Amino acid sequence: MIYSIRRITMWVALGLALALVSCGSNDSSGTGGSGGSAGTGGMGGSADIPLRILVTNDDGFQAEGINAIVEALIADPNNEVVVCAPNGDRSGSGDMTGPSERCGNLDVTTGTTASGYPASAIDGCPADAVNYALDNLYPADEPPDVVLSGINDGQNVGNIGAEGLLSQISGTVGAAKTAARGGVPALASSQGDGDPVDFPAGVAEVLLWLSEHRVALAEGNVSTTNIDSLNIPSCDQGSIRNPLEPLEVPLATENPNGFSLIGSQDCQAEGIDPDTDVNAFFTGWVTLTQVPAN
Repeated sequence: MIYSIRRITMWVALGLALALVSCGSNDSSGTGGSGGSAGTGGMGGSADIPLRILVTNDDGFQAEGINAIVEALIADPNNEVVVCAPNGDRSGSGDMTGPSERCGNLDVTTGTTASGYPASAIDGCPADAVNYALDNLYPADEPPDVVLSGINDGQNVGNIGAEGLLSQISGTVGAAKTAARGGVPALASSQGDGDPVDFPAGVAEVLLWLSEHRVALAEGNVSTTNIDSLNIPSCDQGSIRNPLEPLEVPLATENPNGFSLIGSQDCQAEGIDPDTDVNAFFTGWVTLTQVPAN
């Protein structure tokens, strides 16, 4: 795999965290965009900048994806990590809030992630977890610098049809949008369906995004008009075409190639222009898409 000088520099900053996870079997077979649409960073001296990071999801606080990213984040002492997430699976809840039959009664208990990191578990939807954390787990004058929502088990691409599948009904995306509406920049990360689901690939992409945006996040220079939505293939066939080079593409509003939006990706597919998140993701590209917060 051939990396640019900038990407090699990125790896130096990410080395400690990435040592804890396998990068899987994905090799580079293409090129993509430069990644990072929510702000401008820069690596010079940025690796040691402290950040307050709130981590949430819609799969529940003990899910595999949130555990994977939390373990990688806490390997860096400059990351101050707080976990607040639903106490169970609240997938497909968008930015719904409770109390309600769907979201729960909003009771909060303490627990741990699958690997034992402390977490607040709310009987609520992902948006409730974000609201609770912003109101109760941070001083008013020291909110988190960023909310990382995910890593979701399954992709969240496209804004197609009346319900806006999948991005618009995703609790993972909904939590990020809720954070942005509360004034906190956010990333929603989703790992594609696969056997297995390749969470290590997703961890690497999230860490790269965080590294590229670290300076801007610390300085409060990241817009909250949109959130970034990162979708990483798991590739049952072939391998990711652009590892660590996310392709910046818009949300698809149509699906002319007839992809099953809930399903596997063919990373060997040919002849399809990766011009939207749906077309790119289902043919093996890591996609980075801006989603309006409102």
